[in-house]
Amino acid sequence: MDLVTVAAWVLNALIGFYLLYLWLSGGGLRQQVTKVTRFPATLIFSHPVLAVSALACWVGHLVTGQRLLAWLAFAVLAVSALLGFTMFTRWLGAGRHAKGAEQRFPLLAVLAHGVVGVTTFVLVLLAASSIS
Repeated sequence: MDLVTVAAWVLNALIGFYLLYLWLSGGGLRQQVTKVTRFPATLIFSHPVLAVSALACWVGHLVTGQRLLAWLAFAVLAVSALLGFTMFTRWLGAGRHAKGAEQRFPLLAVLAHGVVGVTTFVLVLLAASSIS
């Protein structure tokens, strides 16, 4: 189950980096000055930094077998997931009145990122819970 968890995590990271690319190429950083975007830069960048940090802890757990690293990965991932949920509700709340770079996000990519993210979260919790 540990490797399935890593595979789901990597897939989710790829989708997330695609969304980040769309936001950046759509002028998301430039829109911070004019307050056009609903996503503050700290929110946009904290989410992937925390998720990748959690993945590093998970890989550290896989390499060393330390249970503490598995639970640390879960805790950091939980914070990242909360930030992701915040972005999702802001994006969803804008609806057809979306403004800024986030209006370029394809619905399928956002939904896939969310579904694979929740799956990864559950897999990490189950795997960390089953470690003896």
